[in-house]
Amino acid sequence: MSSGLSGFWARVRDPAIAVGVAAMLLGAALAQEHTPSDLDFLGYALVVVGGLALVGLRRAPVPVLVVTGLCAVGYKAVGFEVPAVAYLFAVYTAVRSGHRTVTLAVSAALLAALPVAAMASSGDRPLSDAFAQAQGVLELAWLVAAGAAGEALRQAELRADEAERTREEAARLRASEERLHIARELHDSLTHQISIIKVQAGVAVHLARKRGEPVPEVLLAIQEAGREATRELRATLETLRDDERSPSRGLDHVPELVERARGIGLETTLTIEGQRQDVPVAVDQTAYRIVQESLTNTARHAAAATASIRIDYGPGTLAIRVDDDGKATPGVSPVPGVGLLGMRERVTALGGQLSAEPRSEGGFSVRAEFPVGGLS
Repeated sequence: MSSGLSGFWARVRDPAIAVGVAAMLLGAALAQEHTPSDLDFLGYALVVVGGLALVGLRRAPVPVLVVTGLCAVGYKAVGFEVPAVAYLFAVYTAVRSGHRTVTLAVSAALLAALPVAAMASSGDRPLSDAFAQAQGVLELAWLVAAGAAGEALRQAELRADEAERTREEAARLRASEERLHIARELHDSLTHQISIIKVQAGVAVHLARKRGEPVPEVLLAIQEAGREATRELRATLETLRDDERSPSRGLDHVPELVERARGIGLETTLTIEGQRQDVPVAVDQTAYRIVQESLTNTARHAAAATASIRIDYGPGTLAIRVDDDGKATPGVSPVPGVGLLGMRERVTALGGQLSAEPRSEGGFSVRAEFPVGGLS
């Protein structure tokens, strides 16, 4: 409600100010006693035009500054003793917009022109009287006050912008430092352990082959998983160290996940439906991670024999579904772990939806859907 009122006021503010100033100046002109002449209509028109020109003040502050100044000189030459209120509004806005030099030049020209206009309207009056009349139209103190107010607000806005930019830079710096910290922690805690697994698996495979014994499939799967984990860890560390780089794993690498799952005894199938299309990089990577995490959870916790992956390219959407025939109990909500929470956060951040729940026919199902029409 308040935002609607704010938007309405933002639309009608300038016209309302312009009409109000024009009405005030016209009232001041009508209240004056002066000798009627054919120029009265011109004077009233200049007074009104000077006020209504404020409609375009925010869009074109310098042209409005010139127009209001010319109107003030014009109606003063006709003989109207009306304060140049519209010009003061224009000075304030022009200075606030950063046009200080132009405002100073136009104001100096106006202060010089007003006494001339006063002499033209008063006939043979002394020059001192002309200056006094000009001062009644535009007091130097009013002019300085309007300019000072505009400059003060401009400086305040500049400081606010600088403070906001500083906060954003500080936030980026903290995020960068946090990424580097996480990268160091991951490197120190995981790289050594994965390297040991790779070496031990490699030694076991080598010894088995040296003896002429068949190498167990599980051992080969462990060896390949160690290599893959090293590649994944390296890509993750590079991403954390430089957030402009992204891991290269996407939907094109899902068949590798399928083969790896089969290597550990999980019979896995992959179905791709719809016309294959390019999807945004973020969606491509997130979809891969969902399949990877789902298969990992299935292998670790589900006691499943089979798993199926379905990738559906629809008009403006990408749907991912991973089902298994594990031991999940229908109707019982799973306790969300770190992996599931991470998947949900990734999908939600991209404007998609994710559901992860037991299937009515048994087993577990993870479904994610992404909008891909307007993402880049």
